[in-house]
Amino acid sequence: MKRKIVCCLIGLVLLSGIGITVKKFSSNDHLTTIRVSEVTHSAFYAPFYVAIEEGYFKEYNLDIDLILTSGADKVAAAVLSNDVQVGFAGPESAIYVYNGGEEDYLVTFSGLTKRDGQFIVSREEISNFTLNDLKGKEILAGRTGGMPILNFQNALKNENISESTMTINTSIEFASLAGSFISGVGDFVNLFEPNATKLVKEGYGYIVGNIGAYSGEVPYTAFYSRKSYLENNKETLVNFTKAINKGLEYVKNHSSEEIAKIILPQFPDISLTDLTTIVDNYKKYDSWLSDSFISEESYKNLENIMMDAKLLDNYVPYDQLIKNLNNE
Repeated sequence: MKRKIVCCLIGLVLLSGIGITVKKFSSNDHLTTIRVSEVTHSAFYAPFYVAIEEGYFKEYNLDIDLILTSGADKVAAAVLSNDVQVGFAGPESAIYVYNGGEEDYLVTFSGLTKRDGQFIVSREEISNFTLNDLKGKEILAGRTGGMPILNFQNALKNENISESTMTINTSIEFASLAGSFISGVGDFVNLFEPNATKLVKEGYGYIVGNIGAYSGEVPYTAFYSRKSYLENNKETLVNFTKAINKGLEYVKNHSSEEIAKIILPQFPDISLTDLTTIVDNYKKYDSWLSDSFISEESYKNLENIMMDAKLLDNYVPYDQLIKNLNNE
């Protein structure tokens, strides 16, 4: 059964393909190319895009080939099948692979975000929203087992609200949440930016809350590779992490507008004004790590959430799956 889990992950990527290239620098013989599979393309990941746009990776002789691969399970599958070297998604996907018995499992080496980046969008405007306003309503929350719904469930738990008091729709794929809500499904939907702001601007709803504010700190989105790739290419991934830390440092010390101007090429369909607002929302909710280090405490918080959701029976060893490279 353990092997079947890993095989299913690999099968997913073979059937669906990796995705589309979002950003790729021109080739350079002096740069080492790293293919990175990202779970979604959002301003939530502003420090990563700052590192790309400001040339921090190139400073460390790296060329980033960024691939959009919707769904953490598909990101894990892309890394397992060696189609990409680095996955950028929730570390829960690495835990599933490890528990599935994969010997060359996924090791997380650098963090980026420290809490859930989803915004709760309502069909109707609600003043002074609380999670109690979800009672008796249907909310589109993404697929079972992923970081988005795990943090949503944890938010409800933290507010002492039973899931049985509402309808949590887990039948819709992550990439289809906004479209399903627009088509009339659900009373609320959990969305990352820029999708949340886009729905608001198009008149389909109102942003009423942020899940990360309720759920607390976890290593929400991080970078991982196969164990063997890390062992054989440690210097490359150390340099990768140095670039990430420069991006994190930049967003910590610069204004939302300055950040938005830098990452605007990553979001050509968004105005600078809207992107500034989006970045400011993530700044306001303290979404990013101060540096790429993933603490054992935050990792244990993630495992507690998974255990509460009955997706994990026992703690997975931190030292096995987390190899922080920021101090190397």
